[in-house]
This record gives sequence, C-alpha cells and structure tokens, in this order.
Amino acid sequence: MIKDSKTAILIFAHSAAYEAKIKTFQNSKAVFESLQKRTMQLVQNTQLPFFLFTEQNQVGDSFAERFVNAIQSVYDLGYQSVIAIGNDTPQLTSKQLLKAHEELLANHSVIGKSKDGGFYLLGIKKEDFQPELLLQLPWQKQTLSASLCSFLELKSISVTHLKTLADLDTYNDIFDFVNSFKKVYATLNQLLNQLVFEANQIITHVVEKKTSVFLTHRFNKGSPLVY
Repeated sequence: MIKDSKTAILIFAHSAAYEAKIKTFQNSKAVFESLQKRTMQLVQNTQLPFFLFTEQNQVGDSFAERFVNAIQSVYDLGYQSVIAIGNDTPQLTSKQLLKAHEELLANHSVIGKSKDGGFYLLGIKKEDFQPELLLQLPWQKQTLSASLCSFLELKSISVTHLKTLADLDTYNDIFDFVNSFKKVYATLNQLLNQLVFEANQIITHVVEKKTSVFLTHRFNKGSPLVY
C-alpha cells in the first residue's frame, strides 16, 4: 500500500447478490460476482487505500444521498481526495485508477464517463466537494455526466476526462459489450490472416525466383579431380 497516501479509492457498489436482484438476467449473480472480484483485484493492484461501501453500510434514502455520504465518510477519515468507482465497468483498469490519482495530485478533478450518460469514475478533492450541489444532479439519468461537468466548470474546477467506457446494467449492455469484442477480434483475425497470406506470397515468390535462377544458370562445378 502507498504509504501516507492522501487519496483513497471508494468502491460504491451493491453486493453481487443484491445486484442480481435488481438487474435480472440469466446468470446475473455469477456475472456480478466475477465483476466484483475483478474490481477488488485491480483496486488492490494500485496499492492505494480503499473502502467498500455496499447496501450494508451505505447511509441515505436516495442513491444520491448514499453516494455523497460515502464520499464524505472517506474524507472524515482524513483523506484529501477520493476516487469513487462502481463494480460494473469491465474495461476499467488499474492504470486508469493510477492516472486519476496523478491528476488529483495535480489539482485536477477526474471524470470517467460511461456510454449511458452516467459516469464510472469520479475523482474529486475535498476542497472541491460540495454535497448540497451534488445532491441536485440528475442521478441515474442519461444527463448525469453532462450535468456534473457543467457543475465543475461553473465552479472553475479543472477536469481531466478519462476514456468513455461501458458499464453493465442490463442484458443488452452485456450483449453489446461482448459483441464489441467479437467485432474487434474479427477485425484482428482478418488482419492477421491477411498478414500471413501476404507473407506466404512473398516466400513463394522468393522460392520460385531462386528455383528459376538455379535451373537457368550454368554453374561451374570445378575441374574433375585427378588421381
């Protein structure tokens, strides 16, 4: 763990069992158990201190209240910056978390937008944290990330944007995510096959050329030996 770090990671997410109840699709519990395990691993890889807030220790009546209260709880422990994430973004990496940490050290807030209009990561310093204003954002709506960016700009807070990623809330999200990898794999496979084909063509051409030279050239094999 990074010694004396003033930045902590907040994993704000339901347990896999609870997620499976509210996001119902085939094998949803197994999917979220896998995502939760992966999230814990990549967070631990950063060596930053982290805290997990599930439905068991979240406080508040609404999602917004529970999220804001969780961030405040981490500040109350003495940390100056918080990187808040969920557990439903399979493309999130330890490298991106460390990038957020670096930007916070440079006095920049950090947002990782999700494709559905929300965000999968929020990095914010204690001095820029304004609970009463954050509570007014359109939480769990498609305009959330845009509204958050407007809020930070209004307060003249410098923001670094991470790559937009997809989170998994429904079966369609998973279907689209898997298909996106299939498309990438298909394209890569096609390129590799083309590369192999072209390499074979070059090798065949070189072999044919050498064979042609060998058959048409009169080689002097040297004088016969005299015994």
